[in-house]
Amino acid sequence: MAGGAVLHAPAGWILLPPGDPGLTRRVKAAGDHWVVQEKVGRKLFSRGVWAARETIDRIRGELEAERSTDAYARKQASAAKRRDAAQAEYVEDFHAAIRNFLRFHERHAGLAERLAAAVTAHATPVGSGTVARTERIPIERRAEAAVIAWMRHQTTAYDAMKIPRVKGGRREVRRMLAQRSQELLQRYRTGDPADGSCLLTRALTSLDTARAASA
Repeated sequence: MAGGAVLHAPAGWILLPPGDPGLTRRVKAAGDHWVVQEKVGRKLFSRGVWAARETIDRIRGELEAERSTDAYARKQASAAKRRDAAQAEYVEDFHAAIRNFLRFHERHAGLAERLAAAVTAHATPVGSGTVARTERIPIERRAEAAVIAWMRHQTTAYDAMKIPRVKGGRREVRRMLAQRSQELLQRYRTGDPADGSCLLTRALTSLDTARAASA
């Protein structure tokens, strides 16, 4: 659809599904094409590219020949090593940013490490789609947002809540729960005695038990 009108692809065109970024880039650079996108909520998802069958088949063949060479294999291996190194560095930096945000009293250093490790493991994997993977905000704000999001799902009843479908309703609930999470974190920053019934402690203990069971 474009402006409410139904569009019909030109004769000889086919849809190239998403999934091969290299092929898609070359097809788009080769000439006339249509990009198919679908908006779901606030996110935009690619549904493929329409282009001439001849163009797609030609470029796919060229790519297959290129990717079958030893030189390409070496290039890919080198790129994978660089990505792995960059990911490892980011995980380390993100973990440190979380620890800096938590700033727990020294008597709760162990709990801070467990929480930082849990949030880092959840938020940093490539393709996770979490706030940790965005570059739009500084890493310090990413770390804070990741901790609050983790606590929202692990220490509150958010996932089971029936939130009225009114404008701003879900945002207001999240704001309220974030405030509660901040208050809980502040207790550990000031060094209040640990409470075995604390939702944060219970959530981390539950994760540790599940991890041990699957080991």
